[in-house]
Amino acid sequence: MSFQQGLSGLNSSAAALDVISNNIANANSVGFKSATAHFADVFANSLSGSGAAQIGIGSTISGIQQNFTQGNITATNNPLDISINGGGFFRMDRNGDITYSRAGQFHLDNAGYIVNDTALRLTGYPADANGVISASSPVDIQISASQIPPRASNDPLAGTITAALNLNSQNGVPAVTPFNFNNPQTYNYSTSLSVFDTLGVDHNLTMYFQRASAGGPWNVYGTLDGATPQAFPAQLAFNTSGVLTTAMPLVLPSWALTTGATTPWSPGRIDFSGSTQFGSVSSVDRLTQGGYSSGSLTGLSAGADGIVQGSYSNGQTRNLGQIVLATFANPNGLNSLGNNQWALSSVSGPELVSAPGTGSRGVLQSASIEESNTDLTAELVNLITQQRNYQANAQSIKTQDQILQSLVNLR
Repeated sequence: MSFQQGLSGLNSSAAALDVISNNIANANSVGFKSATAHFADVFANSLSGSGAAQIGIGSTISGIQQNFTQGNITATNNPLDISINGGGFFRMDRNGDITYSRAGQFHLDNAGYIVNDTALRLTGYPADANGVISASSPVDIQISASQIPPRASNDPLAGTITAALNLNSQNGVPAVTPFNFNNPQTYNYSTSLSVFDTLGVDHNLTMYFQRASAGGPWNVYGTLDGATPQAFPAQLAFNTSGVLTTAMPLVLPSWALTTGATTPWSPGRIDFSGSTQFGSVSSVDRLTQGGYSSGSLTGLSAGADGIVQGSYSNGQTRNLGQIVLATFANPNGLNSLGNNQWALSSVSGPELVSAPGTGSRGVLQSASIEESNTDLTAELVNLITQQRNYQANAQSIKTQDQILQSLVNLR
């Protein structure tokens, strides 16, 4: 008599129970991927090669395969909780030792690096001082706590100041001359906006519009912080349909600053394109400028494309880096390390790294986590099934034992 079959069945069922129990134990582990035990039958080698009379000698576990299906996405209150919706793994680094994870519970350490609970650093593409992402070799993403420098309103990156307005065609030449910004009777309309010098100090630019002649063009004057007004170098002229005909943009007058700025914000340029001269009350439709003061970091977020953006106290946002995702030809070939981490192996193939949303990589969602993909209902049913298998194999050993006892008791 052989107890091999029943014993192997017990061992296989016990291993399957271990896999199921591990799935159940990690039902609340963020980013956990459940596993399934694969069974295989076992036969003794036969020199004759004939299988007609072969009897199997039991079962074995041929492999433990992980299930990399998507887990549910749950919202959180931490902007650095990041979930992957789709394929790919976060690429983590500890002193050059690269691992991979689906668990996106991150925070900042005391050096500004984005890390997980085991101090592994999240990697991605770096951003330069202007927020431009450089798709080079992934590096540890570090968030700078420094203030972002101010941008003057005449900086090329700030663009041209724009003003779209309507000047009332029914307005005539002011009754009082000459122009005096302190006397509203010397001009027809005025508006203002804040502009910034190279130190980020804001200044009030006020523009005054005065009808030069009946049915004719408009003189434009400007003052900075109440300084002596200066005339713009060109008038605003319109055709009979009220459409602006003056070439744009106009050069702004210059004013000396007392803020200590290395260069004044002016001369700058202003574009009145889109302005009109219709028979309705004078009004402003749009006033824009791209300058701003310095600002401190107030918040972080990650976009679907993995770009980590900082929000600043001056109302600006800036790209601080881009999270990358790694994919593999055979994810099941990765070595499980625990702590929701995997490592490369010769079976998995090399890492293929790129931005989220490219290729087969999923997209990211900030302030959310990917839950374990363990299906508790299915696992509990599997638990019952393996329990029955274990009991049946134990019964086969018991039966073998009873038969053997009967043979021993023969007289």
